[in-house]
Amino acid sequence: MNEWPDGRSDDNRSNRYGRGSAGAQPENARVMRQVRRGPSAPGPGQGAPPYGAGVPRQPSYVDGQGYDEGQGYDNGYDSGYNTGQVYGSPGGPGGPQGPGDGAYPRRPAPNWRKRIKWTAITLVTVLVVVSVGTYFWADSKLHRDVDLSKVIDRPETGSGTNYLIVGSDSRAGLTAADKKKLHTGSAEGKRTDSMMILHTGSNGSTLLSLPRDSNVTIPKFQGSESGKIKGPLGQNKLNAAYAYDGPTLLVRTIEYNTGLHIDHYVEIGFAGFAGIVDAVGGVDMTLDQGFKDKYSGADFKAGKQTLNGEQALAFVRTRHAFAASDLQRTKNQQKFLSALAHQVATPGTVLNPFKLYPTMGAGLDSLIVDKDMSLWDLADMFWAMKGVTGGDGKSMNMPISGSVGGNLVWDKAKMKTLVNELKNDEPVTVSGN
Repeated sequence: MNEWPDGRSDDNRSNRYGRGSAGAQPENARVMRQVRRGPSAPGPGQGAPPYGAGVPRQPSYVDGQGYDEGQGYDNGYDSGYNTGQVYGSPGGPGGPQGPGDGAYPRRPAPNWRKRIKWTAITLVTVLVVVSVGTYFWADSKLHRDVDLSKVIDRPETGSGTNYLIVGSDSRAGLTAADKKKLHTGSAEGKRTDSMMILHTGSNGSTLLSLPRDSNVTIPKFQGSESGKIKGPLGQNKLNAAYAYDGPTLLVRTIEYNTGLHIDHYVEIGFAGFAGIVDAVGGVDMTLDQGFKDKYSGADFKAGKQTLNGEQALAFVRTRHAFAASDLQRTKNQQKFLSALAHQVATPGTVLNPFKLYPTMGAGLDSLIVDKDMSLWDLADMFWAMKGVTGGDGKSMNMPISGSVGGNLVWDKAKMKTLVNELKNDEPVTVSGN
């Protein structure tokens, strides 16, 4: 391969530089276009230069156009290494330039306003997606099994909203071991262990407990399964209505005996109740006195304590430990619901998805509601109950005037005043037992 400039070969090269040429000067730049030499060595008779001064400097490559004579390492190919600078360092080749040199523009400052805007948009989008997903997930868990359209001869709707909240002794979903642990027994069917009417309106909320041993009239009704008109069944305990034909007959009996229209129905069984308490991590209670009840499994000492699901169920079901059994039990139920509502609504539960979603799942999955109940209605009921039990409303038992055959008789005069105040959404002036 011919490596000589101008097409010269090894055989026809002149007697010049590279083959012992006698010329005093090397080939010029035309012959060696890519190399420019430094100053020539001193001639005869000249003094020797200082050490290192007469040694030609190494050629350096400049701007991709060949080698630059007279340039040292500091400005040549290895520029930066002799000066302690490296490529990319400030002031070095490829590094940021000083003001005004224009070689490399400074990196623009971040646009914080734009970043904050898009961060906010992203957070809002995530929040909306999570909220919508949570809504449909929660809505799918509700069991809308109660059809209030089957209730006949209903009183007129008043102002505000009336929720009938029922705690049943349903053992659905409980194993034999669960029944033994929770002291529920193994009775077939289900009965009501607690019944409350929660009224919400513009003048505050009222929680009215209805003792299950209340003496009432069970009127004629439309069978929930057959659709046929049945009854009346006459005088009986209030919870007998539920045991005979379920939620719709219970609603029919309450409306008939009070004259108050029930707008929504909510029911929870033993398993669901205990599950909510355990999911929220237990409920703190302060008891004025201790008590025991072998039937419910209650065994409590006075003072502050945290109740788990099993203990909470025993607490709200206990009736044999008290002289006024049913009335004291309704007071305990209201007290516990107050503590539970505040426990669920704490930031430690609401802001902690590892507590919030299990609590919502345990509660919603075990609820039985009417077909027209929405999540908004359920949320309204919960916050109203939390307010009432927290002291922002009125909590009371149905006024009692006496008893007959072991059943509690409602005070008709007080009940009439109370119902009128609730119907008209007026502040309640009546006191209960």
